[in-house]
Amino acid sequence: MSTAPQYQPHYTVDDYRHWEGRWELWEGTAVAMSPSPGGRHAELAARMIMALGRAIETRECTATVLVEIDWIVARDTVVRPDITVVCGPAPEGHVEQVPGLVVEVLSASTRARDLVFKRQLYEDQEVPWYLIVDPDERTIQLLSRRQDGRYDGPTVAADADPATITLCHDCDIVIDPARILR
Repeated sequence: MSTAPQYQPHYTVDDYRHWEGRWELWEGTAVAMSPSPGGRHAELAARMIMALGRAIETRECTATVLVEIDWIVARDTVVRPDITVVCGPAPEGHVEQVPGLVVEVLSASTRARDLVFKRQLYEDQEVPWYLIVDPDERTIQLLSRRQDGRYDGPTVAADADPATITLCHDCDIVIDPARILR
């Protein structure tokens, strides 16, 4: 075994901007994104987008729903959540502020990333809401930040009562799991 240190490149957003294909950048490490999701994943993401958009419009919130947009977290970290809600209008370029809400729809190839790395990243970055949609279990985990900064929240099934989420500090929207998970 060699005693020479192993070379591991450390990439930045500047490097990331020149890459072709679908990538994320996790603390300087390039992470290949899996191929596009299957039909059920796409269907649930579309329903969630519609539900969030409808709820935001109904309540006249100053928030915007964005789909698969890069969030530049730091000089060496860029992620692309399935759905991002930002407070205020859509950014001109990529998201560079902490979103008000992030949604990931689990798939076989992203499940571990979404449940471990991204959950920790979103929690560390103080994203107020992280919703995890599980197509296999037909559930939505509604994670919100507690006083201690950690995520906590129920996992709801399609037969659960609608849930209220406060976006952008002052806008209460209602999400109906039955409409999303049907």
